[in-house]
Amino acid sequence: MRVGPLTVVAIAVVAGGLGVLASLFVGGPGPLLGTEAGQRLYADTLSASAPAPPEGVSVPRRGGIVAPFSINRLDGSPLELPSAYAGRRVLVNLWASWCGPCIEEMPELDRFAREQGDIGVQVLGVALDDADAVRAFLQRIPVAYAIALDAPGPADAGVRLGNPRGVLPYSVLLSEDGRLLKQRIGPFAPGEIDGWVAP
Repeated sequence: MRVGPLTVVAIAVVAGGLGVLASLFVGGPGPLLGTEAGQRLYADTLSASAPAPPEGVSVPRRGGIVAPFSINRLDGSPLELPSAYAGRRVLVNLWASWCGPCIEEMPELDRFAREQGDIGVQVLGVALDDADAVRAFLQRIPVAYAIALDAPGPADAGVRLGNPRGVLPYSVLLSEDGRLLKQRIGPFAPGEIDGWVAP
């Protein structure tokens, strides 16, 4: 029996795909998530397998406008997104006090926020967590950027910012006019944010 060239190519493609899947299963998506293409692929895969959002909840795609929604600042006052940052780019990071990778990346977010100050890219942390747990956490590990709160669920800030699966940590970069420019699933490594937010 003779095997044709198309059969050989098909077998090679399938074997390569299985190899990639096996490496992701064994070692996790680490190196893949460090690339923009990997982030896009991962976000698209998670979105495709996510449940439909509740009626009236819009899940933006990259490049799309984020529909207005409201969450609370740590002091309980309302914060309207994305209008609260109109005219400025903002990195919104979704986290929780119980999330190990979220905590690991906080020094990087804090460094970036301090370097940007009031005139650069703004940083907003949105805790999908209990208010008392967040306050206690921030007493131990304070940060220089604004913190807001939202209850986790099918219509939380993460979903409204393009993360319908609720993976944490999750970050987005919003444009001056409220467009979702970039998405980041997983923690930032030291020094990584500067390149990520670059135009």
